[in-house]
Amino acid sequence: MSLEKIIAVSGKPGLYKLLTQTRGGFLAESLQDGKKQSISLRNNASVLNEIAIYTYGEEIPLKEVLKSIFDKEGGKATIGHKSSKGELEKFLREVLPEYDEDRVYPSDIKKIVQWYNLLEKAGLLDEVLTEEEVSEETASNEEE
Repeated sequence: MSLEKIIAVSGKPGLYKLLTQTRGGFLAESLQDGKKQSISLRNNASVLNEIAIYTYGEEIPLKEVLKSIFDKEGGKATIGHKSSKGELEKFLREVLPEYDEDRVYPSDIKKIVQWYNLLEKAGLLDEVLTEEEVSEETASNEEE
């Protein structure tokens, strides 16, 4: 599974695995409890593959930030998303030292940490990061 199949829906907690498209939106399964839900097109949904983090240079894709956290934590869960603002900022600075402190808010850091821990708890983190690397390697091999 890749990050292209995992979404965050505004107004709904957690992450969802995209299952299929329907007439009025799509069907998704919660990564927390496995319940299937119909998500309307009126809901704002973000595919994790399309999310990037502001830095002082270029934007860094979320998958690279998740990979950095994975490497730092050895594939284990990380700090809780309910940690203090200072702890969250210190943590992100360790993982992504060049992040733009003016444009990346504490609420954004909380989401990153929460999403990482949700993916780790669901057992998808290793699969998501490995799939992304395989896809990139396959694309570079086809170009040669």
